[in-house]
Parts: sequence; structure tokens; C-alpha cells
Amino acid sequence: EPTVRTELMEQIPPIAIFLQESRPKFPTAFFEYLMPIVVRYLTDVNNQVRKAGQEALLILLEQDLIAQSDIENKVCPILLDLSAPDSDDEYKVEAVNIICKMASVLSRTTVEHMLLPRFCELCSDGKLFQVRKICAANFGDICNAVGQEATERLLIPKFFELCSDSVWGMRKACAECFMAVSYTTSPEVRRSKLSPLFISLISDTCRWVRQAAFQSLGPFISTFANPSSAGLYIREDGTLSIRPSMQDVNSNSCQPSNNLTLMSSSTNAT
Repeated sequence: EPTVRTELMEQIPPIAIFLQESRPKFPTAFFEYLMPIVVRYLTDVNNQVRKAGQEALLILLEQDLIAQSDIENKVCPILLDLSAPDSDDEYKVEAVNIICKMASVLSRTTVEHMLLPRFCELCSDGKLFQVRKICAANFGDICNAVGQEATERLLIPKFFELCSDSVWGMRKACAECFMAVSYTTSPEVRRSKLSPLFISLISDTCRWVRQAAFQSLGPFISTFANPSSAGLYIREDGTLSIRPSMQDVNSNSCQPSNNLTLMSSSTNAT
């Protein structure tokens, strides 16, 4: 019964945590028995079971309960198969979503060498706009996961494609994550490539795209500031914040803080 398999997947993370805490007694139980179940349920015929499996997988990754070798040899190959060009549409959309979510909890090397090439392919998927939409919505997170060099070499050309996509929802998603993409690039790329690209979005024929671009204008401009003098920095949760000056920190004033937090567009992407 699918409901039984779904319930089972919901119990996998707490069982894995227990086994991790009791590892001297159960040194290989998780990898021999539970990990194969998680991998198998990623391809289950029932979508609720697959969803439960995906959620369990993310929890296990966030808790650092899956060995790097298992991620590279068991999890990533399944996701690459599910997101292949000839894969079933429903499976492909789910695989792209999980790949994007995994990027923030995996090592940069794993993301760059195993998942980034497929992500770049999916950005140009001409069959399913839902796949491109997921890529566009999570573009900033992928840039942050792989760093400046890979972003400028591989991702920026794909970002240009998505920013000129015929579907306005794609262009809107790009406008919303523009600050996060810009923050990952060098000042020169920001000035020479991203600025003209942003102007095209802010002049888009669709008012929803223009509105999203105007909302991202301030955060995008902030990426041009010198962090050491402006005090701007990106938190781990993807928000752009202003670090208070030492004078404010040392002040005993009871006045409310003037700190300003601007939400990263990748966080608010829809």
C-alpha cells in the first residue's frame, strides 16, 4: 500500500539519527538497510511516496547522515537518470527540483562535477517549461553553491538564455533572483554583462517581469557596493543584510535598530 510506504519514509530520518547516535552498536545498519530504501523510493510509482522519499533524503543530507561516497555513487546517479532528456515528464520535474534543493547542502566539488552539467542542460530544456522555471527560480542558489569561476564560465550564458525566454514567467523568475546571481560574479561581469541584461528585464514587454525587476533593482545595485565600506553581506539563509557599525554596536541607545534586511530574490522565487 502506498500509504504504508509513505509512512515508512517519514520514519527514516529519526531512525537514521538514532542509528548515528548508537553507531558503535549499529555501525552499518543505515547504509545496508535504510539507504537502499531511500534510493529505491525516489523512483516509486506513487507520487506521494516519491515526495516523502525526497523530503527524507533532504533531511538526511542536511543532518549530514549520508556518506559522501553514497551521495556520489547512489543518490546522484538516480537523479541524473530521472532528469535525463528521455525521462518521464513527471519524474524529470521532481528530479530537477530535488537537484536544486540538494545543491545547498552538498560539497562544491560534488555539485560542480556531478550536478552542474545536467543543470545547465535542463536550463535549455525545450520540452517542459516547468523544468526551465525550476532552474530559473533556483538559479541564485546554484550560483552560490558552485562559486564565481563556475558561475561566470558555465551559468551566466544559461542565465542570459533564461532572461530572454519566450515564457514571461521564466523572465520574472530571473528578475527575482538577479541579486543572488550578481553577488556571485566579479565586478567586471556585473558591470559589463549583468547591467545591460537587467536593463532588458526592467524594460520587458510584460508588466509582471518589469515589476519583479524594479523590486530587485535596489538589491542588485547593492551588489556593486564595497562590502568593507558599505557593510553589506549575504547571510547563510540568502538574505542581504547591512552590518551595523561599531558605533551602533557600542551605543547604549534604546532607539530601534536601523539595520535593514533585503530578501534575496532566490529566497522569494516562485
